[in-house]
Amino acid sequence: MTRFRVGPGAIQAVLFDLDGTLVDSAPDLAAAVEAMRQTRGLAPMPLESYRHMAGAGARGMLGIGFGITPDNTQFDALRQEFFDSYERCLTVRTKPFSGVPHVIQTLQTMGLSWGVVTNKATRFSAPLTQALELFNSAAVIISGDTTPHAKPHPEPLFEAARRIGLDPGACLYVGDDRRDVVAGKAAGMPTVAALYGYLGADADPQSWGADAIIDSVDQLLDLLQQDA
Repeated sequence: MTRFRVGPGAIQAVLFDLDGTLVDSAPDLAAAVEAMRQTRGLAPMPLESYRHMAGAGARGMLGIGFGITPDNTQFDALRQEFFDSYERCLTVRTKPFSGVPHVIQTLQTMGLSWGVVTNKATRFSAPLTQALELFNSAAVIISGDTTPHAKPHPEPLFEAARRIGLDPGACLYVGDDRRDVVAGKAAGMPTVAALYGYLGADADPQSWGADAIIDSVDQLLDLLQQDA
């Protein structure tokens, strides 16, 4: 099992993706699409129909709810409607995954800073993180539009490290999507793939090249070796 040394000259901060890694936002994302379907007289679909695509944002949700792809001429209008619908309900059902508050508290006890690097736009990430007490202790929150680039580009991770005041190599990045691992590796950060998140049907996490893989968030603590 790959382990990461914690302390000066080693890991001093842990950065996380948001949706599917720290919080379960699938219920609100699905509800936004279901509201759109309801106005059109369409039959309701169960949450589990949407969950595996929650990490793909509007593209994934609209693909499930309406069988539509970005090359469809109606996609842009539906995407904007989805954004408006999601904005109205994004803090109703979303909550941290089980074990996340304990992990965050333990990281702080170990003397580690922590933060978020998400592709979620500030329009959505700001009210969501402000509504959940968990994020009051975050050292940094980088959204999809904080820098000119979003993941898998490494710039959002570089920006997070700059704001914390650490070398990127002193930050561990945890995410549930291949683009998280690609971005982390490009930034020179060790990476952990979270398999409890929103893995698509065709996802192959073993091929992502992460330094470690976890099946539950509390397994992250087993990977961290504090210097004596």
